[in-house]
Amino acid sequence: MDESARPRPISAVPSAGAPGPTAEDLMTLVAKGDERAFEQLYDQLAGPVFGLVRRIVRDTAQSEEVAQEVLVELWKTAPRYSADKGSALNWAMTLAHRRAVDRVRSARATTEREHKATFEAARGRPFDEVAESVASRLERSQVRRCLKTLTELQRESVLLAYYQGYTYRQVADVLSTPQGTIKTRLRDGLIRLRDCLGVTA
Repeated sequence: MDESARPRPISAVPSAGAPGPTAEDLMTLVAKGDERAFEQLYDQLAGPVFGLVRRIVRDTAQSEEVAQEVLVELWKTAPRYSADKGSALNWAMTLAHRRAVDRVRSARATTEREHKATFEAARGRPFDEVAESVASRLERSQVRRCLKTLTELQRESVLLAYYQGYTYRQVADVLSTPQGTIKTRLRDGLIRLRDCLGVTA
C-alpha cells in the first residue's frame, strides 16, 4: 500500500454519504489489491470498528491504535475473506474483537508483572526500612517486632496494602488469592498489630 492509500486517522473518517458499493463488493476488490476500494472500505468500517474496540479497551488513544491495526489487517487478509462465511462487517468486527481483547490481556499481564516485581522488591527490604517509611512516629524496633508476630501471609498482605498502597484487588492478584481471603488476612493482621503496638481504638 503506497503513501497515498495509507489510512487516515479514525477521527478524520467522514460520515456516511450517498449509497455506494457494499463492503462485500469492496472486500472483493481489496483482495485484488485495489487501493481506492480500500479507502472506501475504510470509510465504511472505521466507525464500527473503533466503537467496538473503544468499548473493550476503554483508553481512547489505545483504541485508535488498535482500530488502525485492525483496518490494516483487513487490507492484508482480504484475499482470505469469503462472503459465504458472513458479511464484511462481521469479518472486520471479529478481527477487532480479537485485537482489542489481546491488547487488554497484554496490558493486564504487564501490570501484574510490575506489581509482582514491586512486591518482590518490598519483600526483600529489611523490616526496619519498611517501618521507617510508613510509621515514623513509632519506635522502629517495636514496629519490626510486631510485624514479626504476624503470620507470613498476614505480613505479606499488610505490607502490600498499607505500606505499598495496593488495593485489595491488586494484593489478591499479586498473591494469587481471593479478595475475601485477603480482607480477612488484613483484618486479623491489623488487629494483631494494634494489640502489639498498644494502640487503643
